[in-house]
Amino acid sequence: MRDNRFRIIPACREVEYPLREFFEEVKDNKFFHPHPLTAEEASNKAWYNGRDLYYVVTANERIFGYGFLRGWDDNWENICLGLIIRGGNYNIGLGKLLVRFLHAAARERGVKKLRLKVNIDNLSAMALYLKMGYRFDGEKQNGELIGYYDLHNS
Repeated sequence: MRDNRFRIIPACREVEYPLREFFEEVKDNKFFHPHPLTAEEASNKAWYNGRDLYYVVTANERIFGYGFLRGWDDNWENICLGLIIRGGNYNIGLGKLLVRFLHAAARERGVKKLRLKVNIDNLSAMALYLKMGYRFDGEKQNGELIGYYDLHNS
């Protein structure tokens, strides 16, 4: 990515209203459904106080991406990674930037393996995850492939 104006910061109360606007803008995304993309859910993430991690990619007080690592609160065996990028901002490196950041945050917490789900029709996300080293073994859940990333062999 050539533009270094983007920053990744925790979703927090200072970004509550930009995050609400972002969720409202991307709410019809047919591929993202780990949680609702509503203003109420944006507020929940901005005021969240648990062990899971929620981040935003921001520039000029506007949010361009959102990502998370979750599963600690639910004692999941594998921590889940998820993200969504604002439409019109694909193929400029934001997804790759956010995935790398989330990998580093997971490593810092001692995570050994990450898990994600991707819709088989979401070709751009599938290409990104494959390029980043995720393995898909054909396991499906609700029309989505389940991918794994080994943090200790990367």
